[in-house]
Amino acid sequence: MTENAPNYAQPHQIKYVKLVYHYLISNTIYLLIVLILVTMLLHLSTLTIDDLMNHLDMLNCCSIISHERFMMSKQYLIEKMSDMFDEESLMFQKRILERSGLGDKTYIHNNDDDSSMPLEFSLTSNQYEAKNVIIGAIDDLLTKTIGVKIEDIGIIIVNYCTFNPPPSLCTMIVNHYKLGVNVITYNLTGMGCSAGLISVHLANQLLQVVKFQFDENIFFSFQSKLLKQHCLYITGGRQHVCTCSKHRNNLNDVLLREAKIKAFTKLSSSAVLLSNRSSDRRCSKYQLMRVVRTHKGADDRAYRCAYIDEDENGKKSVSLSKDLMAVAGEALKTNITTLGPLVLPMSEQLLFFASLIARKVFKRKMKPYIPDFKMAFEHYYIQAGGRAVLDELQKNLDLPEFLMEPSRMTLYRFGNTSSSSIWPIPRRKAE
Repeated sequence: MTENAPNYAQPHQIKYVKLVYHYLISNTIYLLIVLILVTMLLHLSTLTIDDLMNHLDMLNCCSIISHERFMMSKQYLIEKMSDMFDEESLMFQKRILERSGLGDKTYIHNNDDDSSMPLEFSLTSNQYEAKNVIIGAIDDLLTKTIGVKIEDIGIIIVNYCTFNPPPSLCTMIVNHYKLGVNVITYNLTGMGCSAGLISVHLANQLLQVVKFQFDENIFFSFQSKLLKQHCLYITGGRQHVCTCSKHRNNLNDVLLREAKIKAFTKLSSSAVLLSNRSSDRRCSKYQLMRVVRTHKGADDRAYRCAYIDEDENGKKSVSLSKDLMAVAGEALKTNITTLGPLVLPMSEQLLFFASLIARKVFKRKMKPYIPDFKMAFEHYYIQAGGRAVLDELQKNLDLPEFLMEPSRMTLYRFGNTSSSSIWPIPRRKAE
């Protein structure tokens, strides 16, 4: 018999396996780093420049049109207030309404189904009205936005000017929809007509700065995920909830100051869905390019131009100063001066600069050159704060009537809805 020769190859194979195993264990951390880098490079290679930049897109917006039972003509509104004011006061308010630019199909809240009853001015009516317009706007928005559910909302921003009850209106939304504990909410008040775009700016900052959000399902294990989500912005019914700040006074100083704002403010609410997800860009309606904010609060005239105070009977009222239009014009001038160099073509900037040199250096008596902003913008959505406001802006910016028509029709159809008034304007323009 022939003896089997010893197999010397097997120990060598085991030796090489052990060496490879030892190498992998010793260099695991480096191999993981290489794997992560390769994965990141593969992902980055699929991204565009737009994906790498911070951006904010508006997916959809909805402005609620209230129930027909809340619709009131100017004459009917005067009749409803007949038991609150004397004849002289009613005639004064009627004259203001006739010059306001409002139509006869705007909305004002009455919490009673009986149209023969007077207007309701209670806290309960305020809360009912606010919830009615806010929830209605959100439901309409979610119905018209395919692929987005209320659970997808990570940030909620609400602004109402003077109505800020505890619990907040943000909390009311969270409670109504039973949202998770990780939702981020902000409730803004007292910011007037500019609150709409201020809220958009806040949303933009939040979606760039806030990097992580705790997932509700794994919150207690302290795991987090990158925040790429939707932001829901709600702008409140108008500068005031309609039943706020109304009181039974006749033609005194308070009525003179307040009649205009009572006549102009009407029932409305808008809901806007914003997103920083790259996948949402293809279906978005607008993309935020720039926000320029101007704050004139340091000026005492500007600080007091719209102010809440009390009359001799302790009733709250909102007073509008006679300097309001002048202060608004100065703020607009400062804002446009800042915005102009960012958006105007070089030809318009050179003409403006030449006009400035001629007036300041050579002391030429000439009007300041008003840049042609139509070369920078195709559409103008001007806050419908009143006919006088629109007239002044049209004059200062030298805008043709067809560009002002959407804002004027929004004022005519909905009234002065304060910060929410810019959101129905695109629809009026389309119509």
